[in-house]
Amino acid sequence: MFQKFNSNSWLNKIIKYLIISDLLLWGGWGVVDPIFSIFIIENIAGATLISVGLLATIYWGVKSIAQIPISLILDKNKGEKDDFYMLIAGILIAGASAFIFVFAEKLWQVYLIQFFKGIGFALYLPSWMAMFSRHLNKNHTAFDWAINSSAVGIGIGLAGILGSFIASLFGFKSVFIATSLLAIFSAIILLLIRKSVIPKSKIEIKIHHHTK
Repeated sequence: MFQKFNSNSWLNKIIKYLIISDLLLWGGWGVVDPIFSIFIIENIAGATLISVGLLATIYWGVKSIAQIPISLILDKNKGEKDDFYMLIAGILIAGASAFIFVFAEKLWQVYLIQFFKGIGFALYLPSWMAMFSRHLNKNHTAFDWAINSSAVGIGIGLAGILGSFIASLFGFKSVFIATSLLAIFSAIILLLIRKSVIPKSKIEIKIHHHTK
């Protein structure tokens, strides 16, 4: 007989928070994606369609190259402390990149922003996947991955139309601010599980023991 479905028993606390954080970050950038090319063409001096393509190349190139050595560093160090803080750093860099777009006026500036966005996601993706993989329910790994993929996919889809409305009503800058704020919320969500993924150090344990 099939086991009765119970989402609470299938998704543990850490997995839930990682999914919510992932949804907020990718949903934030999903707000930007539909209007990004239009923003660049209309607001950045000297921008062309080739410029838009180069921006994509810079991001994907930097992310793809940088995440390899970053993942090796994560694998070398035991525990999740490095994963957690690298995860937070990646989110904040990605969020800051979105916010800085508000002030961008020249091509070299947006190229530089895309470079830092690539670094941010190069920090974020390997560390997020490492933590997510460690805390999967071993009996339902496919389900955990599917829930994350579905949540992020639906979130990005809804964010796309939302971003278009926000840009049409309040302008492009408001979209980047919204993306930055969602990144901050993404980091805050993860801070709620900090104590669950980073055990107390031996020194902290000894101090606690002697104070009893």
